[in-house]
Amino acid sequence: MKEKRYFNVRLEFDKRKLEQTIENAIEEGTVGYVCSVESNNLTVANNNPEFLNVLNGALVNNCDGSVLAKILGYIHHKPLESYIGADIFIKYVRMCRYRQFFLGNTPEVLSGLKDNLSKIDPEIKNMRFETLPFRKVDEFDYQGIAQMINEDKPDIIWVSLGAPKQEMFMNRLQPYLHRGVMFGFGAIFNFNAGVGNVKRAPDWMLKLKLEWLHRAFEDPKKNVPRYWNFIKTLPRLIKEEMKRDNG
Repeated sequence: MKEKRYFNVRLEFDKRKLEQTIENAIEEGTVGYVCSVESNNLTVANNNPEFLNVLNGALVNNCDGSVLAKILGYIHHKPLESYIGADIFIKYVRMCRYRQFFLGNTPEVLSGLKDNLSKIDPEIKNMRFETLPFRKVDEFDYQGIAQMINEDKPDIIWVSLGAPKQEMFMNRLQPYLHRGVMFGFGAIFNFNAGVGNVKRAPDWMLKLKLEWLHRAFEDPKKNVPRYWNFIKTLPRLIKEEMKRDNG
């Protein structure tokens, strides 16, 4: 059976199947990565064949956009729901089951993140939190980074470099790792660190599926152009998707 793709990208909308894929890989010691696909990296993927291959080379991808899920649900005439990366992150932290490695972002954010997550799982105090030098994705010492991770033997590696950089980073790091599932979830570190200006939307906005709007107001210089690029690309994607669905 041909693998289902949405807007040319592999997306798993069945939450239990997504989680089972991740947990099976951890138990079997398989190396892989998970991408949280939202409007920005979906747009980049549909304008950059190399990045599209990166997303489709993932172990599994979640749909991190309620608007995106609704559009696809309308096209395919079935209910599709997003599975937000922030929710996946906190779910695996609260499981208190896996050894985790936290990679990227700033020393201040990592310090706050360690303090807050240790209140959920005290074992996190003994886990690794490591920054990365600021450089282009092709300039990282992937072999050296992998050696540091391999020595720690984590089950899960959380990567915070921002999209689409973190997805490309995970794709390049994967061949050097011995085990572990990587997650490229960007601002999730900031959401849970309790420091800095990047915050998750308030509960009432989350309930109304308006997190995207919160992100737009929080950092308009960064996010408004991203949303505009998505809007410009969307008509073509919808036309192609409807044609495939009716084909």
